[in-house]
Amino acid sequence: MQPNHYIEKLSLVTGKVLDEPIDPQELLVNVHRDRHLIDVAANWCLGRVVAATGNEAVGRQSMRAVRRSGVATLLGLNHRKHCFRYKKSAVRGDRAQRARAALQKEAAAALARATDSDGCLRLRVLLTGGTGFLGKEILWQAAHDPQIAEMIVLIRPKQIIEKSSGKVIDVLSPERRGEELLRQLSLEGEQRRKVRFIAGDVEQPNLGISAAIAEALRRELTHVIHCAANVAFDDPYEQSFNANVGAAVNALTFSRWLQDESASPFVAHLAIETSYLHGRRDGARAAEDRLAFPRGFFNNYYELTKAMASLETQRFILERGLRAVELCPAIVIGDYRTGNNRGDTKVVNAPINLFGLAKEQLERSRNGAFWQRLGMAALARIALAFPADATAELNLVPVDWVAHGIIAGLKKPDAVGERIHLATDARVNSTQIQQILKEELQVEVRLSDPTLHRNLALPLVCGMLKTFKQEKMGRALQKLGSIFAGYSEWGQPVHEVGRDVSILGLPTERPVAADALRMLCRHNQWVQEFGKIRDADEIAHREKIWAKLIGRIERDTGRMAASIPPHQFRGMLAGLLGANALQIKGTYSGRRQTVLFGLHTLPPSPQGLSVAG
Repeated sequence: MQPNHYIEKLSLVTGKVLDEPIDPQELLVNVHRDRHLIDVAANWCLGRVVAATGNEAVGRQSMRAVRRSGVATLLGLNHRKHCFRYKKSAVRGDRAQRARAALQKEAAAALARATDSDGCLRLRVLLTGGTGFLGKEILWQAAHDPQIAEMIVLIRPKQIIEKSSGKVIDVLSPERRGEELLRQLSLEGEQRRKVRFIAGDVEQPNLGISAAIAEALRRELTHVIHCAANVAFDDPYEQSFNANVGAAVNALTFSRWLQDESASPFVAHLAIETSYLHGRRDGARAAEDRLAFPRGFFNNYYELTKAMASLETQRFILERGLRAVELCPAIVIGDYRTGNNRGDTKVVNAPINLFGLAKEQLERSRNGAFWQRLGMAALARIALAFPADATAELNLVPVDWVAHGIIAGLKKPDAVGERIHLATDARVNSTQIQQILKEELQVEVRLSDPTLHRNLALPLVCGMLKTFKQEKMGRALQKLGSIFAGYSEWGQPVHEVGRDVSILGLPTERPVAADALRMLCRHNQWVQEFGKIRDADEIAHREKIWAKLIGRIERDTGRMAASIPPHQFRGMLAGLLGANALQIKGTYSGRRQTVLFGLHTLPPSPQGLSVAG
């Protein structure tokens, strides 16, 4: 579990490896900044330089000039006497290339054998993380793919705990959880029969699968997709390590065991990682074919442990001969066309929901007493501050694009041994995010300097919120700060893309992050009600209706819904559903009669539904 297994510390004085334990905290960026008042001021000044010039390179040049001048040493800020690097693999260079080529050849032969008498592919895939946001989309797409004969989903029993007493009142078996999942995914008939659920746990040896079932799988499986992960950015190191590294090693070991059977139809293991495993690279390009310890360290333990998992995957490929593919999505958000996210409330959803709820609270307070209106106006101003540099770019990628790339990876032997980014080359910066939030949520979100926000504004704000008995909002702001602390500063890495097209065969036109974000805002407002709707069945029901509405609008206008201006989009919803019905007030599907806006079905397309311009 110790970082020393993967990383070594080098003295900047002698250049020698230091034989001492590495504290995981040393590998995070927040430990190496804000250590001194002058340090805080310097970071703030550099941020102002970048904001004024719009050029991050100028900021980096200014930083290097200060270091060369000796001013930093004079002020006592140059405290680092060591650096870090990954331990070198025993197999590298030409030898590594030959090993990858041999594994690709083996995978091609194994894939050719996975055909029926008609010459059609018949893949049988074990999926971990099938109940997660991305896992659900993979499962849905796989169930509709004619070349996939069966999806076997690894799933743990789930305890139902009574909140008041803390007692376990029920335990959902894998079969019961599976039935719920199939219902929420609206899989029926042949698609439903493709899916099978087995009990297991990725944090246990052999994935917690019973010996009898494992032996049967050894004669059936062509692929393993390891998608299970802990995506919480603020979890402690041990928890992140167990979920992201320990589980990855268990899955890789299981796949190697499958491959060792001479009669096994096994083709390849697909390791789902993240393009952010490259950490903070100070604006440098994060290459698909290389992994170096980031000069700017890691934003959180999620990134760090995902990088360790990638090192384990490469070790299994090069040293143990496992046919494996690394697929690295960027920040995954809702479906490109609809924004549907199956009820996810993490990462980018969190600030959208927070800003939407702050706006609603402000509107409700307008009928209150003067001091209430004044207090809520102040709280709203606080809550609507987004700590971000204007130039900072986020690589947001829709979940359907990512799942499409993963399904493609099952059928591409040339992907074996390679690391492939499932990201976009049309990123979105903080200024664009601010504008989209203003247009879609009708809120004035202010960009605040990240350095001043985390060192000055956030402590003051949380104290004020506690005074106004708004501790919940304070915790939400603190969590937002922990999630985006590193992703909203200037100097974000540029994730190289290209293998998604050249190897996986995905379209050359990648998703536009701004369009995906716009549809996520619309979804979170109308469908998710800014996170207030949590029941999975209710979310599934609403998203099904929402997808039909989006489809209707796109058919009638001949345009993608994301390209339609917000006020016109809202007008179209009003035209379809009635001017007083701009909320999806569904009911729990299958539990009582579904009533949507007083209608049982969508109304006929209104005459004259169009978009000007």
